[in-house]
Amino acid sequence: MKIALVSPYDWHTPGGVNNHVMNLGHELRTRGHEVHVIAPGSHKVDDPLVHIIGRPIPVAASGSVVRIPVNPRIGARVNALLTEQQFDVVHVHEPLMPVLPIQVLRNSRAANPRVVNVGTFHARKDGGNRLYAYGRRLLKRWFREIDGKIAVSPPAAQYVERYFPGFYNIIPNGIDVDYWSDPRHEPIAAFEGTMNILYVGRAEKRKGLGTLLRAFGVVNARLPDTRLIVVGPDSRARRRYEAMVERSGQRGVIFVPEQPYDKLPRYHRTAQIFCSPALGNESQGYVLLEAMAAGVPVVASNIDGYASVITHDVDGILVRPKDTMALADALTALARDPARRARLAAGGQVRVDDFSWPRVGQQVASYYERLLDQRDSMELTRARRLATRE
Repeated sequence: MKIALVSPYDWHTPGGVNNHVMNLGHELRTRGHEVHVIAPGSHKVDDPLVHIIGRPIPVAASGSVVRIPVNPRIGARVNALLTEQQFDVVHVHEPLMPVLPIQVLRNSRAANPRVVNVGTFHARKDGGNRLYAYGRRLLKRWFREIDGKIAVSPPAAQYVERYFPGFYNIIPNGIDVDYWSDPRHEPIAAFEGTMNILYVGRAEKRKGLGTLLRAFGVVNARLPDTRLIVVGPDSRARRRYEAMVERSGQRGVIFVPEQPYDKLPRYHRTAQIFCSPALGNESQGYVLLEAMAAGVPVVASNIDGYASVITHDVDGILVRPKDTMALADALTALARDPARRARLAAGGQVRVDDFSWPRVGQQVASYYERLLDQRDSMELTRARRLATRE
């Protein structure tokens, strides 16, 4: 198959959807398919299989900031590329996100009437989606262009189905299990000898870092030989948390800059517990999968996206979101119980196999093939009807 994977986000900015597109492309190529990527970007890429269309700008969305193009004039370039390449499958991620995904859906069938359009919905936001709510009437036109719909989790499917009813095939985000579980990732010597709790992510309010910092204050008072390692990008919010820790004199908290992909597993190898206390707006929880694959027991908020990954006390621990004392108690109990940590880590490694890229790639490729077979069957039926009339 000749496949186009479309990301709405700046290809030069790392993120969950871009990582998914990149890894899915790699997995599909290993299966013998020709895979192209279409995405916006601030500069060209020296790769004939990556097509940069649209210059992204920062736009506030879902309590975060995304980099997307907003100029609808990119439609001509999209049409020219799709006409030239004649893809069998055009797979658009966040297909109703302005502007690139909609332009792809708008032009794909004009460029190739036999194309199969697939859309994957990644997002879930508590309280709904204003774009979907107010733009539903307009967006329905492009939603109807999607032949096969995928959601990365049941919560993500329920979220989009509120606005656009239909069947959503659940195919999760994938993860490179072998990479994260590789024993060659060495622990960080400077952090050894202490009970390390690891947090990886941005310092946005919805990620719950404030709750974790308060909970860790309780944990550290109970167990002085504990450390909280916070890994993530610099931001004004993060600097506020750093100042809060410094003013309070809180001990045992280490802020570490955002780490490149090849260095991050060393922090997981150093940690005895991974904690993600997000308040909501998580469709699945990729950071949980990374920790589980690395063999680190997970403590996470009991929100829909996380509960779709973790079964409480089987492959992780779920606690009430925003509940400082419940989080502190869960972390304290786990820190004191090495046997339970080992059991949860083993359960997590079993569970994360469901999200391995070979398994996810097979599900996606099989779905493409099913949709192509349906297209061929419909075309054959139409041809027979026409022949009968003649």
